[in-house]
Amino acid sequence: MLPSSSQFTLIDVLTSRQATSRRASGQTSGQTSGRTQTRLIRAASVIFMTTLTAAAAQVSVPLPFTQVPFTFQPMVVLLAGLVLGSRLGLSSQLLYLAAGIAGLPVFAASLTLPPGVGRLLGPTGGYLMAYPLAAYLTGFLAERGFDRRYVTSVLAMCAGLILIYLFGATWLGMFVPTAIGASAIGMRAALLTGVVPFVAADVLKLLIAAGVVPSLWKLLGTTR
Repeated sequence: MLPSSSQFTLIDVLTSRQATSRRASGQTSGQTSGRTQTRLIRAASVIFMTTLTAAAAQVSVPLPFTQVPFTFQPMVVLLAGLVLGSRLGLSSQLLYLAAGIAGLPVFAASLTLPPGVGRLLGPTGGYLMAYPLAAYLTGFLAERGFDRRYVTSVLAMCAGLILIYLFGATWLGMFVPTAIGASAIGMRAALLTGVVPFVAADVLKLLIAAGVVPSLWKLLGTTR
């Protein structure tokens, strides 16, 4: 059974309709089987978004004036929240970080940034650690209907993007030294090198991606 209309997300509707279709065609042996299938679909969706985040990280462009590379990850992270909701969106990004910490090649390829768990302690660590929270926040807003229309989807994704910037710049400016024995660069420099160069491109990607989920809702015939 679906939650109230202000609480369910796209993945809730898709799994519910799949279960209904199987019951109507006599392909399910009972309520337990339906629940198992729903859990499997949700788990597969989480793994898919984790994989998509890792794939987006491979489109990485190093910039000469900053330690933070350009990637497509933020867009995927925010889409994960819109599609999966708060808890599953959070789970997809925690799984992504766990894979990276374990040494799997899911982080952006780099000759200068540390691998594995060291990446979280490096200059991009704040951005990475913000991904689960950004997906959760975007998903939280999606569960309250922000994913149904384009403008509110933009707002939900902007909220998540601001959170990524906030954590990323704070970590870069306050906790990451530029060299051994040196002090951190400070918030002003962090904003100039870790946020400002990326805003225009990230907002453009966001404006494009924000139309995906509302379009899917229209295809499903549900906007409320």
